[in-house]
Formats: sequence, structure tokens, C-alpha cells
Amino acid sequence: MFKAPEAELTDAAGKKIIHHSAGPTWKHIDGSEVKARVAAKLDAPKVEAPKPQAIPWLLLSATSHSGEGIFSRVTSIQRIHTEGGVAPEAKNCDGSATSKEVGVVYAADYYFYAPGR
Repeated sequence: MFKAPEAELTDAAGKKIIHHSAGPTWKHIDGSEVKARVAAKLDAPKVEAPKPQAIPWLLLSATSHSGEGIFSRVTSIQRIHTEGGVAPEAKNCDGSATSKEVGVVYAADYYFYAPGR
């Protein structure tokens, strides 16, 4: 069962700049933060084996902000180009992990939108 996201988002150079967590919430290294809710959801395009199934693509609407940084004006967030992230099927579990939390690796592109100045 899905509990909450927990991810580190990086810039093009691989530097961690955003922490993504429950809420869903994104916190930038400048201290600004945005929370959002899902506005639209689309199943990720199917891929050929051996690649794992991917979590859905999302469009999220900002619900609250804190801080004065880059996320203070974000109105929507888009998650696309997902790879992985789907929990293994129960048939692949042997019962030894019952009630244990397991992280599932995924990759995605996130786009943050704000009105022009």
C-alpha cells in the first residue's frame, strides 16, 4: 500500500535542490515550499519488459505556500516521463516483509508553473 512520496529532485547538474514528501509537498533549498492536490491523472505509457511499470503522470494544483523563494508563486506542478515506482505485486512477496515499509525507486520529470511577472 502506498504510504507517501519521499524523493530528492535534482537540477540538470545532479545537485539536490528539492525535497518531495507527504502532502504532497515540495521544499526548495531556498526554504520556500508548495503543497498541492491532484487535479488530473494519466496512466504512464506502457513500456516493454524488462522495464518496470511506471507510476502515473500527474497534474497538481497548488493549495498552499510558505517562504518567499522560488515556490512562493507556483500554481501547478506536472509529473511526466515516469519510470518505475510501482510496488511489487503481492504474489511476488514471501510474507517475510509483512508490515514492513519498502521504498520503490522511480524517476520522473517535474515541471513547476507560475504566472509571469
